[in-house]
Amino acid sequence: MKITRTDVEHVARLARLELSDQEAETFTGQMDAILSYVEKLNELDTGGIVPTSHAVPMENSFRDDVARPGIGVEAALANAPDRVGSFYRVPKVIE
Repeated sequence: MKITRTDVEHVARLARLELSDQEAETFTGQMDAILSYVEKLNELDTGGIVPTSHAVPMENSFRDDVARPGIGVEAALANAPDRVGSFYRVPKVIE
């Protein structure tokens, strides 16, 4: 696939980028090289390859989700700077 300077200028306009003439020429060559490489990859037969989300096998490293008793109101409010009964007291923000 051949990328033209017009294509590069169009993409730059969509991205709201202002390119100099030198930058447009450079990006035209670079984008053409990238897409040529992708075209080569499309020629490969990948029919028998199973899709993966990771390059190496991964296992869940999280612990099992087991319900446990909470710490209780008194322990949760032990360091509260201001409290009313079993609630945190905070400054009023809405009048």
